Amino acid sequence: MMGSDTASATLRFPAGFRWGAATAAYQIEGAARADGRARSIWDTFSHTPGRVQGGDTGDVATDHYHRVAADITIMAEIGLAAYRFSVAWPRIVPAGSGAVNQAGLDFYSRLVDGLLDRAITPLVTLYHWDLPQPLQDAGGWANRDTAARFAEYAQVVGQTLGDRVPTFTTLNEPWCSAFLGYGTGVHAPGIADNATALAAAHHLNLAHGLGTAALRDALPATGQVSLTLNLQQVRAASQSDADRDAVRHVDAVANRIFLEPVLRGRYPDDLVADLGHITDWSFVQDGDLAAIAAPIDVLGINYYFPTLVAAATAQLRELGATGAKSDPHGTAGPAPFPGTDLAFAVPQDGPYTAMGWRIEPASLTDLLLRVHRDYPGMPLLITENGAAYDDVVAADGSVHDPDRIDYLSGHLAAVHAAITQGADVRGYFLWSLLDNFEWAFGFSKRFGIVHVDFVTQQRRLKDSAIWYRAVIAANGLG
Repeated sequence: MMGSDTASATLRFPAGFRWGAATAAYQIEGAARADGRARSIWDTFSHTPGRVQGGDTGDVATDHYHRVAADITIMAEIGLAAYRFSVAWPRIVPAGSGAVNQAGLDFYSRLVDGLLDRAITPLVTLYHWDLPQPLQDAGGWANRDTAARFAEYAQVVGQTLGDRVPTFTTLNEPWCSAFLGYGTGVHAPGIADNATALAAAHHLNLAHGLGTAALRDALPATGQVSLTLNLQQVRAASQSDADRDAVRHVDAVANRIFLEPVLRGRYPDDLVADLGHITDWSFVQDGDLAAIAAPIDVLGINYYFPTLVAAATAQLRELGATGAKSDPHGTAGPAPFPGTDLAFAVPQDGPYTAMGWRIEPASLTDLLLRVHRDYPGMPLLITENGAAYDDVVAADGSVHDPDRIDYLSGHLAAVHAAITQGADVRGYFLWSLLDNFEWAFGFSKRFGIVHVDFVTQQRRLKDSAIWYRAVIAANGLG
């Protein structure tokens, strides 16, 4: 956690640095059957007994769909200069392909117009995990055809919103979509098979490439296209040769499986060789890598905590036999790293957030400098960073969350440190604007700087929102 010396320092960010907050459609919108929206894989998953803590679903979530005007007012009150939100694919193309639902497009047009009326710049994410269920019924991301359907959807949204939205992100965290959705099964659609996960990862990469081309056709010349990855800063559990090699391997499975094809038009040789016993990579077809490597304008990075790994041993396999089903990050105990049987995620020392994630801001500096070094010239955005804590509403209605403020301060200082050392980081989107449906954790984890009473839907600014307003106004810390 950040010490008092850092807290008292004056850290100013570059002129034009973009200050924002982020959300995702299924986590906040609710209105699951309103105005032509159809089911997504998360509707199906959350309604499957035992999949989500407490049996929670996103049917209502924070009811943002019906409260969008009030939520934009809250954004303006905090002083946000930008807002990153996702579009719900099943709200736009309910069957996943074919007929377009105009009511869904109209909702996002109203949202964009409302933001612009308050001088808040919209950043649109096209896919934040809510795949239309009919596409999953046809194989989902394990089916190559889903990438083509995504490109069609991208073009529809680009044509509708591209005149007002300066930046579109194709995918949010394809690692989670592939490896938690199809590898460990802890996310929708709940499939646990590493070979299927690797095919899904490739088809997500292909969807990004085809979607980028579709957006270029639909957007004005000034329109920007981006991709958001949850890159991991990977470290070895020991200095043994085996554990150090596990770092190389996990970096390939977690990071380079997306960075290399998107930014260099290739899959890493070591990744292909390491996992040859799981897949023959026959899903990679001629022309795919050229399509995937379509140039992007900015790379989004989501970051929360570092990753500690060890080489797979007989002892770890015995300890982690059930770990992947409940804890793919190894926070509660050793768990096979998603997508591979050659390495394990292992527990780390604290301090921790309420998610059990280690707090280590300096690891974000290290990651940003690594990306800057390995992929020079690529502009970067922090598209998610934040922390869950067990927030309590005081008798006077206030919500004091000093631990969250400390977490955010430390990570903003880490971003600033990377900028001073040359990383081209152009903005920071705090996760999250609102407490929301936290995927498999349901409503049990609160990431928002705005507290939401999930029964009454009342919103309250937490102390962190007031603190963030001051950071934005000062363009920095201190």
